[in-house]
Amino acid sequence: MHEFHYRAGRRRRLWLPLLLGTLAFANTALAATLSIGIQGEPASLDTARIGGTTWENDVLGDLFEGLVTLDPAGEYIPGAASRWDISDDGTVYTFKLRDDANWSDGEPVVAKDFVLAFQRLFDPANGAVYASLFYPIRGAEAHTKGEQDAPELGVEAVDAKTLKITLNQPTPYFPTLLAHIAASPVPSHLIEQFGNDWTQMDHIATNGAFAPTSWTSHDHIAARKNPEFHDADDVALDGVDYYPVEDRSAGLQRFRAGGLDIVRDFSPDRYQWLQENLPGAVHLAPQLANYYFALNQRDGHPTADKRVREALNLAIRRDVIADKIMGGVVSPAGGFVPGGVSHYDAQTMPGLDRTMDKRVAEARSLLADAGYGPDHPLELTLRYSTTEANKRIAVALAAMWQPLGVETQLINAEGAVHYAELANGNFDVGRGSWVADFDDASNFLGILQSDSPKNYGGYRSQAFDELMAKASRETDIAARQQLLQQAERQALSDYAVAPIYVDVSRNLVNPGLEGWENNALNRHLSRWLSLAQGN
Repeated sequence: MHEFHYRAGRRRRLWLPLLLGTLAFANTALAATLSIGIQGEPASLDTARIGGTTWENDVLGDLFEGLVTLDPAGEYIPGAASRWDISDDGTVYTFKLRDDANWSDGEPVVAKDFVLAFQRLFDPANGAVYASLFYPIRGAEAHTKGEQDAPELGVEAVDAKTLKITLNQPTPYFPTLLAHIAASPVPSHLIEQFGNDWTQMDHIATNGAFAPTSWTSHDHIAARKNPEFHDADDVALDGVDYYPVEDRSAGLQRFRAGGLDIVRDFSPDRYQWLQENLPGAVHLAPQLANYYFALNQRDGHPTADKRVREALNLAIRRDVIADKIMGGVVSPAGGFVPGGVSHYDAQTMPGLDRTMDKRVAEARSLLADAGYGPDHPLELTLRYSTTEANKRIAVALAAMWQPLGVETQLINAEGAVHYAELANGNFDVGRGSWVADFDDASNFLGILQSDSPKNYGGYRSQAFDELMAKASRETDIAARQQLLQQAERQALSDYAVAPIYVDVSRNLVNPGLEGWENNALNRHLSRWLSLAQGN
């Protein structure tokens, strides 16, 4: 048995030095409520019913704590579990829950709460977007797909404070998955009483550092410190308010006025201005994330034709988007999995290594072969979520495709509506992005599998799916890497998506805020943060 313990010794305070900027923030002395501008509104506070957006991590990551959690640097540490053992064959994990792990209503967190959480995650009726992340668990895939002969789910409550999880095969990165918000426990005592209404404000209980007290739709979610949290004595903040801010300019204005302590994104074209005027507040850091456009491959869409998808990809000037529109703070993407992912070499879409003139000529030829021309122009509907940068990129794509005779209709909507339209397939070209849940290429490639809810374009490739399945069973690191790289090459040769750039995290942070550390996952739990006096 391999046993994992977290020996912290004397607890480390990971505070950043006070950063002095030129910005005069509003005086919030004696106030200990953090105000965060997040990029949109969560679909739900029910971990089985979230929409899969990055901003849900900001909220649910504070409200819930899984078996594993993250420290300020984005490193994995024990969460609701104090320790765990791993069987010699690497397939059975036995977790010991903290004796002092409680829900915000005072009820203890028990193993049953995790069993029910996974049962709900794999219930086909919930359509959980993150279920496939946890397919390494025995029976998870079969249960999610509603198979009648599904094996018993490999999640078992041994006793009130002992949880056993059995995997299909050794999965070395499995503990990192357990820090994902979708692996959070649910209060079984409340679900037994209220069913799916357990997340209503007059019912809900959470086990994280903070508990929600109100949710005013399209305004803010208010949460206050959870006195039942096992580490409550070391949580400095009294509360956190989360404000959906999709207009990046408005977010910047509220930040400058002192109305927000953190803004979780800013428009890239403001970077130089921000560096000159608010240098102590700007946080730009490497991130495992991509920005791409889904290409709808369902019947009835012009992008179902591979020739069309290839032509559109060849005509995109990614360097122009990265340098001119995004201000040089991102890198052009030639593939789907960004560089920097562990045990992986970045792949490149066929044809992108040619000169732009040759690419455009080939694109014209492909569209002509597909039956498009002056008498029959290619008409596309391009959807994007409403931000200044997204709009500029959408306009740029339409301009880049126009010389090919492509007529592009642009449609924008706020984040939740946009992604709902993508999920419903109401588009030809649709803006998407993916931020790594954990450092592994499968986390990116997995959303292109046929049965993934995040496969917005409806890409279907038996060869790709088989390579991903083989990779999931492969225990040799080098062999697994080759299978994953082969799978990406398959998707890129099918022109499954239109990758645009490799992203970075962009945050505005009050210089008086202590405890913030940039990290590759761009995850920042409020339990580690504090507001200095006079800020």
